[in-house]
Formats: sequence, C-alpha cells, structure tokens
Amino acid sequence: MSNSDKSIFERFANWATKFTGSSYAFISATAIVVIWAVTGPVFNYSETWQLVINTGTTIITFLMVFLIQKSQNKDSKAIQIKLNELIAANEKASNRIVDIEDLTEKELDQLHCYYEKLADFAEDDEDIHASHSIDAAKRNQDYKHDFFRKKHEEWLLKQEQKKES
Repeated sequence: MSNSDKSIFERFANWATKFTGSSYAFISATAIVVIWAVTGPVFNYSETWQLVINTGTTIITFLMVFLIQKSQNKDSKAIQIKLNELIAANEKASNRIVDIEDLTEKELDQLHCYYEKLADFAEDDEDIHASHSIDAAKRNQDYKHDFFRKKHEEWLLKQEQKKES
C-alpha cells in the first residue's frame, strides 16, 4: 500500500510510534525533565512549576495510551494474518484454527485444554514426528460416535425383538 493510500492519522500514528520508540524521544524526554528540574530554583519550586511537569506528563501519557493501543491492534492484526496464511498453506494444519481470535475466552480455554492434551499424547509417542491434529481428533470422535450409534441401534433392535417374542 502506498503512502498516498494512508490517511493523515495513519501516517502520523506510524511516525509517532516510530519516533516515541526511538533513542531521540528518550533523550528529548530526559532533557525536558532535566531542564524542568534545573529551573526549579528559578521559579522557587512553585506550585505552577510543579503543575507544568505534572500536566505535561499526564497529557502525553493519556495520548500515548491510545497511540500504543492503535499500534498494538495493527501489529496483532498483521501477526494474525501471517499465522492464518501459514495455517492455510500447511496441508497438515487444521483450517479450523484460522481466525480463532474471534472466539470467546471460554472457547479459547477449551482449545487450550485440547492442545495441552495433544501435548501429553505427543510426549507419550516414541516417534517425535508423530502428529496429532484437530482433524485426526475429529475423525476419532466421529468414529466413536458412529460406533456408539451403531451399538445403540443394535440394542434398540434387540429390545424390539424381545417385545415381539
């Protein structure tokens, strides 16, 4: 995407994020605090003198919270897209994991427990290359469900035969 496609705010946010994370920003902030401290005797350490630094730092902190959050949101979205691409490109990876960031906390906890269990299975394997995927687990679950359904139907059939005799 070219710079002309970005909004003024987007360009400013990118610049501000890069600048505020630079050594120049740290040196500038340190210089401001030193200058403020040195001017203390000149202003007799008055309440106004203290208010200047307090107000300045409060305003900057307030604005930085939003700038940092915007930057974090953008980075998080980019990372998620990259991970989704890797999942989609890997034939052995389950596509069900794409966009799981939209799940609820409870659903994510359930998936986390599932992957902890897969890790336990992997530790038990002698072959470190053996893989347990969600798709394999789903096939296993489907097999168990079909097996149970078949056994249940057989049991029902036996029950009906008993009634008829």
